[in-house]
Amino acid sequence: MTRDSSGDIYYSPRLRRYEKRIKDSELLETVEEVFDLFTVRSLYELMRRRVLKRLNGVVSAGKEARVYLGYGFKDERYAVKIYLTATAEFRRGILKYIMGDPRFDGLLPKDTRKLIYLWTRKEYRNLKRMYDAGVSVPKPVAFYNNVLVMEFIGLDSTRAPLLVEVWSELSVDELYSVYRQVIDNVRKLYCVAELVHSDLSEYNIMIRSDLSIVLIDVSQAVHINHPNSMDFLVRDIRNIHRFFYREVGLEIPDPDSLLEEVTSCE
Repeated sequence: MTRDSSGDIYYSPRLRRYEKRIKDSELLETVEEVFDLFTVRSLYELMRRRVLKRLNGVVSAGKEARVYLGYGFKDERYAVKIYLTATAEFRRGILKYIMGDPRFDGLLPKDTRKLIYLWTRKEYRNLKRMYDAGVSVPKPVAFYNNVLVMEFIGLDSTRAPLLVEVWSELSVDELYSVYRQVIDNVRKLYCVAELVHSDLSEYNIMIRSDLSIVLIDVSQAVHINHPNSMDFLVRDIRNIHRFFYREVGLEIPDPDSLLEEVTSCE
């Protein structure tokens, strides 16, 4: 891994010798000061596996994770999500989405770093399950430890906007189309993928230039057999209704009717 004059991070064929030779302090400077040694090594591994060739700038940033623009060996554009938070608060916040999910029974680690690795794995598996079911989500590519690689949604190096950022620029007909897509995807998510997003809102729905939607941030999604899945689904539906009915002003069915629609899987 090396850096060119533009500041981009590249794969080096002499990666292993480089990793052994470079000092820890230099490793931390290679990407950003926010990355710890474990994260840098995870990026090394994805480069060694020829998943990533180049890592560019930040696309979006939050308290728990940052998303970077990455490139593959055929110049494919990837969104590289890196979980950074390793706090007790973060641990408490995600436990309710892991405990009770039958896919992760007996896998709950006590170590916080390993818990974040499990969380990354959970998001990858959720993405794959959704994508295979035809839900509109970024295509998952790979993951390793706390690093998740997926399809980049956007134009050039700019991510697609979130629904909350652009809804006021859309016509009523366009908003109805977006709303209908959201409901159709929630239904497909529940009936085909057998998952519940569990944190759906206008902040994690992307809008492509053709006005098609993409659901993002699916790490907290749970299987429908999770003991709290219906509570999470009701919350998702209420969020959708609140946004499109109260904030946008569309005439749409009430939350109970929407819930019945998305759970009617015949």
